[in-house]
Amino acid sequence: MTQPSRHAYITLVTNPDYAKGATALINSLHQTGTKADLVILHTGAVTRADLAPFLDKGCRLIEVAHLPLSDAFNQRHARGNVHASAPFTKGRKPDFHTPLDNFCKLRLWELTEYDRVVFIDADAVVLRNIDRLFSYPEFSAAPNVYESLADFHRLNSGVFVATPSKETFARMLQALDAPDAFWPRTDQTFLQQFFPDWHGLPVYFNMLQYVWFTMPALWDWNSISVLHYQYEKPWETDHPKAAQLQPLINLWHALHAGKALPDLAAMNNPEVA
Repeated sequence: MTQPSRHAYITLVTNPDYAKGATALINSLHQTGTKADLVILHTGAVTRADLAPFLDKGCRLIEVAHLPLSDAFNQRHARGNVHASAPFTKGRKPDFHTPLDNFCKLRLWELTEYDRVVFIDADAVVLRNIDRLFSYPEFSAAPNVYESLADFHRLNSGVFVATPSKETFARMLQALDAPDAFWPRTDQTFLQQFFPDWHGLPVYFNMLQYVWFTMPALWDWNSISVLHYQYEKPWETDHPKAAQLQPLINLWHALHAGKALPDLAAMNNPEVA
């Protein structure tokens, strides 16, 4: 009998839109040939119809509740309050983005049946095998680079390596809901403070889509392992940056449809001299 995997790729689906995103992500992971478990954490806001295709793709579905946080914490981190206190000035967050949902990804630390997990946001796709990440330490994440080199001091929580532990999860809850705590970028800000000595992954393990037009010299298809569609999503019909990002949007749609990866080397960025 085949022993169950002690490694897992985990994503979070909190509404039908992120179910669309996760479809492309799971399709892309299958193309890498990974043998790790594929786990979908989902909230009760996702319907059975949205989740059923993931069972056909061999995914493990785990329903999770929102974290047991104080009413004051939840009020501070409601969408209107977060976006008013820490507005997004570089890009637009879609209407289905709900800040409190982001904290549900911390539930992965409860999955102690796994020795090591790699979390990937549902608005990302994997372009080559990244199983070597399971040998990286907790807590490993790539920098939040999408505008300038000054961004390298901040992590992006769209891809990270973690070691599930109920003790760690308990400490997280205590630190998360400290009196008057406010996390302007929700789980991302929290994780950077909780793991101040985070291990920096190469940026290519979490290449943010804006790099395509803001820092084109950094873009290298031969190195990019994970492409992350931060801010606007490639499945949005009213995409305000579609013209700038059309090749990346086309790539996402191909993976969402279950097509093989196109020839990435042929997708030259026209903004690179």
